[in-house]
Amino acid sequence: MTDTPDQPEKEASAETKSGADTPPDHLAINPRSKYYGGELLERGIGINFRGERKNNIEEYCVSEGWVKVQAGKTVDRKGNPLLIKLNGEVEAWFEDLGDDAPTIKKGA
Repeated sequence: MTDTPDQPEKEASAETKSGADTPPDHLAINPRSKYYGGELLERGIGINFRGERKNNIEEYCVSEGWVKVQAGKTVDRKGNPLLIKLNGEVEAWFEDLGDDAPTIKKGA
């Protein structure tokens, strides 16, 4: 019974912490991840990694300066794609806000 009220509070605090116009610091596209953001992903997240725009990012963390990308077509024994963690400068923004969207970024 206490688990249900805690979850909305966590979501609200994450939204307030990151701001309404900037994406969260850590986000994943895998629904099994605790960093999954279904509604946020529907808005569209733009990612610049090491100065280049990327569209193959599976997970990112701006504050720690890394992204995870799929390692080719290789999968693990459960059928999940194998991911490679790359370090570097990460910048994220919501694509639905247009070209002047506020960004969240941190250098490596």
